[in-house]
Amino acid sequence: MFLGEYQHALDDKGRVVLPSKFRNSLAGGCVVAKGQDDCLYVYTMEGWAAKAAQVSALPATERKARDFARALFGGAKDQEPDKQGRIVIPEKLVEYASLEKDVTVVGVADHIEIWSTPAWQAMSATADEFYSGIEEALSTGGEI
Repeated sequence: MFLGEYQHALDDKGRVVLPSKFRNSLAGGCVVAKGQDDCLYVYTMEGWAAKAAQVSALPATERKARDFARALFGGAKDQEPDKQGRIVIPEKLVEYASLEKDVTVVGVADHIEIWSTPAWQAMSATADEFYSGIEEALSTGGEI
């Protein structure tokens, strides 16, 4: 399980160091893909297989499902972390997520997200406000 928030840097070669506590889970390789909200998702190979099965099960007769699959799979890239725990972020994905030097790596249970630090800070502030009120709605069976 991936947990926590970590500050890292994107180097001149488009590489980012993944947190040391994530590296054992990614030793068999990983997939970097477009995420929602202008971030990137990093999945273990097993996690990617599950995500691929989920997306592949969407009805191919629906345009939104086809477009989603194209965006997800078309931009995805398999990676194997090097000995320093770095992965290369392809230029198209760097552009998609507006990554610059400072990035934030976030563990989100079954996957990792890579954010530009300014985008993470803005999203996190909004999410924290939402989070503070959501527990009550969930505990009473209310809607989010």
